[in-house]
Amino acid sequence: MLSNTYLWSAVGLVIFFAILVKFGVHAMILSALDSRGEKIAAELAEARRLREDAQKLLAEYEAKRKAAEAEADAIVAAAKDEADRLAKDAEVKMTDFIARRTKTAELKIEQAEAQASADVRAAAADAAAKAAEQLLRGQMTGKAGADMLAKGLGDIKAKLN
Repeated sequence: MLSNTYLWSAVGLVIFFAILVKFGVHAMILSALDSRGEKIAAELAEARRLREDAQKLLAEYEAKRKAAEAEADAIVAAAKDEADRLAKDAEVKMTDFIARRTKTAELKIEQAEAQASADVRAAAADAAAKAAEQLLRGQMTGKAGADMLAKGLGDIKAKLN
């Protein structure tokens, strides 16, 4: 029986366990495992809390992003409306400007035509007066002819101008 190694290994193992139980090693191991389990449970609870906070923040930022997108869309729409309004105003102003410039140009053309007509009339009157003067000089001689000529030229100039 002393040579049976299995028996002595078993007896040594039982003695070892008895010593461990006597010194309370099993309680220390259980308390260490319990504290480790509590620590893991606390970490899991903290992780859940952090996840919930992260989800709340995500939802908040999603709402802010949607609000910012809506605001940006509103700004773009307002800018387009403003651009359309400015384009219409510019078109109206341009049309008015063109109408005024056209009217001014037409008035200048009318004035130029009137001036040209007056110049032509004056030139025609001067030519007619000179022709009449030469014709009458040839026909009328002396003092009576000179008086008649002067009177006629004065009448013509008064009527034409």
